[in-house]
Amino acid sequence: MLTAFDKALLNIIQTNLPLDSRPFAVLAERLGTDEQRVLDRLRVLKENGYIRRIGPFFDSVQLGYVGTLVAVEVTTDCIAEVAAVINAYPGVTHNYEREGRFNLWFTLLSPDLEAQREVLNAVGSLPGVVNILSLPATKKFKVSVQFTLE
Repeated sequence: MLTAFDKALLNIIQTNLPLDSRPFAVLAERLGTDEQRVLDRLRVLKENGYIRRIGPFFDSVQLGYVGTLVAVEVTTDCIAEVAAVINAYPGVTHNYEREGRFNLWFTLLSPDLEAQREVLNAVGSLPGVVNILSLPATKKFKVSVQFTLE
């Protein structure tokens, strides 16, 4: 169960994490508590699945990266193993199972097209992978979502 403090903390860190050498001390001051309490609550919230990650979002195109959405047709008995291998690649940002012929989809950011090809070739050669379809990003759509917890 989320406490009022947890909700206030989650509201702030979604979009207003301070750029400071001690951001959690700044948050603690804003919330009228101490830095250790903020760190402890963040740890508990992460352990309980309320927080997936804390970190910045960068404009990958400005940094020279190329992105693609990848649809993979995987035999049902190999989905978990293929997903685990895909998740190990540092450029994979999302990976999810879907119904239909192409039953595993992931997004991949790579420093260049050659690095992207290497990952796609490796995934395509995994046991259980029947087909792979790369759908390169041609236009960026970024949805900003903030959940206001009361």
